[in-house]
Amino acid sequence: MARQLRANLSATALFLQELLLYPQQIGAIVPSSKNLASAMANWLPADPDAFVLELGPGTGAVTQALFERGLRQDRLVAIEKSPRLADLLRKRFPGAHVITGDACHLDRLLRRHAKGTDSVGAVISSLPLRVFSRDDAAALVRKIRSVLAPEGKWVQYSYYLGGGHAEADGHFQLLASDVVWWNLPPARVNVYQRPRPR
Repeated sequence: MARQLRANLSATALFLQELLLYPQQIGAIVPSSKNLASAMANWLPADPDAFVLELGPGTGAVTQALFERGLRQDRLVAIEKSPRLADLLRKRFPGAHVITGDACHLDRLLRRHAKGTDSVGAVISSLPLRVFSRDDAAALVRKIRSVLAPEGKWVQYSYYLGGGHAEADGHFQLLASDVVWWNLPPARVNVYQRPRPR
């Protein structure tokens, strides 16, 4: 118990340091709560062998919830821009495939560092899309769609409690949109599905 508390405090301290150094990159004021992480982990693929791609895992709050929900570590590929946070994730989850890099280049990163994961069952994203330029957000959404298997799900949270992401229109079907009030600050979890080709 004491070891877990020390690990959590250490991870939070590292998160706050990264937030001070790179506020636009982090996009949050504290790590995701267990409630938010659980709400995102609810959308794991039914197929236990499907890969899951996590974008912007930070200290691993959502990552931990994914594993508690039943995802095998060897089925997770995570892309984290901060080298320090990526190192923390590798220590916490040694069975997962953690890539240090910018999620905006996810197609190149997967080809280079995670061969065999060109199709995933779900994309779980904690990226602060609302601070991206409209062009960058639209390009990222297209890349997310291209890596998702048909009927795969993209789970994205936002501190903006209004509607979804305009960039998703025409690329995805909105499956669910719920506010997690027990988070600081409250966050909306939007779940999109890639349509099956006609």
